[in-house]
Amino acid sequence: MYLKNALRAATAMTFVATAAAQADTLTIATVNNGDMIRMQGYTDKFTEATGIEVEWVTLEENVLRQRVTTDITTKGGQFDIMTIGMYETPIWGANGWLVPLDGLSDEYDVGDILPAMSGGLSHDGTLYAAPFYGESSMIMYRTDLMEKAGMEMPDAPTWEFIREAAAAMTDRDADINGICLRGKAGWGEGGAFITAMSNSFGARWFDEDWKPQFDQPEWADTLNFYVGMMNESGPAGYATNGFNENLSLFQQGKCGMWIDATVAASFVTNPTDSTVADSVSFALAPDTGLGKRSNWLWAWALAIPAGTEQADSAKQFIEWATSKDYIELVAENEGWANVPPGARTSLYENPDYQAVPFAKMTLDSILSADPNNPTVKPVPYVGIQFAAIPEFAGIATQVSQEFSAVYAGQQTVEEALAKAQAFTAEEMEAAGY
Repeated sequence: MYLKNALRAATAMTFVATAAAQADTLTIATVNNGDMIRMQGYTDKFTEATGIEVEWVTLEENVLRQRVTTDITTKGGQFDIMTIGMYETPIWGANGWLVPLDGLSDEYDVGDILPAMSGGLSHDGTLYAAPFYGESSMIMYRTDLMEKAGMEMPDAPTWEFIREAAAAMTDRDADINGICLRGKAGWGEGGAFITAMSNSFGARWFDEDWKPQFDQPEWADTLNFYVGMMNESGPAGYATNGFNENLSLFQQGKCGMWIDATVAASFVTNPTDSTVADSVSFALAPDTGLGKRSNWLWAWALAIPAGTEQADSAKQFIEWATSKDYIELVAENEGWANVPPGARTSLYENPDYQAVPFAKMTLDSILSADPNNPTVKPVPYVGIQFAAIPEFAGIATQVSQEFSAVYAGQQTVEEALAKAQAFTAEEMEAAGY
């Protein structure tokens, strides 16, 4: 069955017909997340079918963003395929920096990609990156610790409930933290989390005239609540914890709750890696009753930088890695719970996948995220955990560093927000807003 699917995938995408004429080596930059690392283990199947070799450059998230951004803006040409997301793709596509992913095969079925994902990876209706997996964020929590605390998790909790539950589940003597959250500097690390959280508190990055809003009470409310909760119930050193650090803590049984990417569900429920796999459940990201939950929308996607001399081979790899057949390949070898989630409609129509305990909550979280209306008050930008303007990455990286300094006890909330307001205002004025 394994071999049959590999050959079927090759035939469907006309790999065999072109393999003899190609002896390319693709260099692919990707993030060090579990699903991407898993994909590397199957790459030999692609090479066997096509003759195309693959070299991987696997990087920590913040480093990946820096490397691919530098390479594409300087036309460095280091990579034939880049792993990027919903922030970069429309901007880089509009600038002509990416190869359009048109002309994909009928068997690939572009129309099967979830609209939330294809929309965020397109510019003017043209797809510029294909989602390897898509995600929102949700609560992952220990059912045993929740029961021990005498509490019951609602399907759609408030932040006040989460803080109360975190305090009740914390057991410092047993090295159990009630809650683990990102605090690591980086616009896509701790910056992404606190921005999504701030939406639920009524905050926003900019008002309708592009004026920064860090001097408004909603941002102070967000940061004070976050810092208070994490100091009460979070792990030591949370200022340097990102996705992978918190994943490790949760799998080791050191977190009562973790609010992060829905893609993590397969890792925390995998008994091979997680010591608490049999006692994990899920809920929607929290709100404060203002009408916005604190979940984001994201896809780690594969894109081809313009100027590569191997665009055709790169497109073949992207078709293979983001196809229905790749999903089936993983399912056959590692089970449906471990396939790349959140990218294709057909996955959520598959009865085998519907039986996965986190499938419905993942889809509900993705569908509830609205990047066109991300905040309580109106804003001029699109994006939930980011503002889709070219200047955002640089500004938000600096702002996230100020926030992480608060988490580390190096400055106050008031000092960080004042610096964020001044810096952001200066940068936006210089950019002509």
